Amino acid sequence: MTVTRKIGVPPAPLRKGAGFRPPAELGAEPAPELETGGLGPGFGELRVGQLGVRIAASKAELRAAQALRYKVFYEDMGAQPSGSMAAQHRDFDEFDEVADHLLVIDHERGSGPKGIVGTYRLLRKSAADQVGRFYTAGEYDIGQITEFSSQILELGRSCIDPTYRGRAAMQLMWRGVAAYVFRHRIDVMFGCASLPGTDPDALAVQLSYLYHAHLAPPGLRLRAVPGRFVEMNRLEFGTFDAQRAMQSLPPLIKGYLRLGGFVGDGAVVDPQFNTTDVAVVVKTDLITDKYYRHYERQLRDALG
Repeated sequence: MTVTRKIGVPPAPLRKGAGFRPPAELGAEPAPELETGGLGPGFGELRVGQLGVRIAASKAELRAAQALRYKVFYEDMGAQPSGSMAAQHRDFDEFDEVADHLLVIDHERGSGPKGIVGTYRLLRKSAADQVGRFYTAGEYDIGQITEFSSQILELGRSCIDPTYRGRAAMQLMWRGVAAYVFRHRIDVMFGCASLPGTDPDALAVQLSYLYHAHLAPPGLRLRAVPGRFVEMNRLEFGTFDAQRAMQSLPPLIKGYLRLGGFVGDGAVVDPQFNTTDVAVVVKTDLITDKYYRHYERQLRDALG
């Protein structure tokens, strides 16, 4: 994906602590202006040049993230907003008020709302309990995940400003996710990732490739809810070029797969967002191990 509206850790001893403190930039106390999401004081961030990544620290930043989502999903991708969304030019729902919102900020544009060029919504189980459900539960049976661990994280509403959809912004966003996973000791991440368009037949190669090559093991396999289930196994394996199929996937889905992620069983067509969704599940020991090794010094600094 270049963008997706809906939706990934060191070895176990490190994830459990191993002498490291939680990242200061993703701490545990609520912010005075945004009393949701379990944010920490100080709001430091990971930086690479002019770009930084951190959690939203005010309602103004949350509104700016929602405005970016509106521009990408509704103005650029043709999703259908509600009347209130169209009037405010913001994408929002009940989950926003309890979630954490990861931000990529271009400090040359500004260090607050004006600098936001990317966002990713992070919803832990404790936050989802306040709403009574996860967003993904509207499309998939997530019982397998909730039984696997209570330390689960739903990723969603991910988007990046079109002029920043290069390697740097995406890598920085993943580093922010990795730091967040460290902080909250997440075991499993999941969410709905989107393929463009609502015609499963037009996406037969991509869906079939995901089904044959990356289907989750039974213990982690989310299944589309009855009534919305769309068969992903549309072509026999070997009747299409698997390498080209992988290359044709949206960048975010490819990123999950390269980290060892899996997909669930069944796609879901979402007419409102003009997408066909697949469930993605990632055991977090894969992402934080990869990113800890690659950015060891910077993550050590972030961990205090």
